Amino acid sequence: MLARTLRHLERDGLVSRTVHATVPPRVDYALTEMGATLHLTIQTLVSWTERHQSRIAAARDAYDVRAAAEQAQAEREAAEREALARRVNAGAS
Repeated sequence: MLARTLRHLERDGLVSRTVHATVPPRVDYALTEMGATLHLTIQTLVSWTERHQSRIAAARDAYDVRAAAEQAQAEREAAEREALARRVNAGAS
């Protein structure tokens, strides 16, 4: 996954890749001039994330609880449909 991400960044012109013909093989990555222009934007995003990390964590927790409840409800409903189908099939026999 890391290699794929780095290749995408290289393709976009944000990083440069240098392969060294050594044993073991070595590859170096560096920000390009254009990639370096993202520093302020990324730092702003990091700062925003740090300021809101407790709210993000709370939202994730609430989502996980909601998703688990929805999954449990879906499983109960599936079990009820299956039980009903078994009863209908048993009555048809």
